[in-house]
Amino acid sequence: MTRLIRSLSDTPAALTYPEHGSTLQGPLPRGYAHLHLTVPVGAGQDVFETAGEAVTAWRMHRASGAQVRADAPRAAPGVRLEVSAGAGPLRLRAPCEVIWARYEERRIGFGYGTLDGHPECGEESFVVDLHDDGSVWFTVTAFSRPARWYSRLGGPVVPVLQHAYARRLGRTLARLAG
Repeated sequence: MTRLIRSLSDTPAALTYPEHGSTLQGPLPRGYAHLHLTVPVGAGQDVFETAGEAVTAWRMHRASGAQVRADAPRAAPGVRLEVSAGAGPLRLRAPCEVIWARYEERRIGFGYGTLDGHPECGEESFVVDLHDDGSVWFTVTAFSRPARWYSRLGGPVVPVLQHAYARRLGRTLARLAG
């Protein structure tokens, strides 16, 4: 497997916020913009397993148009990755580290936190749940605030773009799992 940059795991970058794991344990910390979006993905065990695999193996992000380079093929605590979009000098790079991952009977997902160089500061999680009625739901939960001049310049547009991207991920996951 190609290693990210030299290897993100070998890079001494640190998480850029102190509230590690808040997208799993809650509550979301004050002083950040919050995002919580839940969308239906489908129904049944097969849809749940396919969606969980698409989320934790980076397939959902890639299929939504982002590039993902990671130190591992699946989400696990400590895995470093870079999510990017755009082209050439306009490519926006977002280095992250997986903070937590869950591979449970009715819940699959992970949360990652921002590293130095990320345009935002905070944490985001991507979780697939299988409900008692057999329905499968995808949830994005995040807290963030600007970390770079250009994300501060974006002001109120940044949360709108984040919410639009979360909706896009939900649509992409429903398509992949269906």
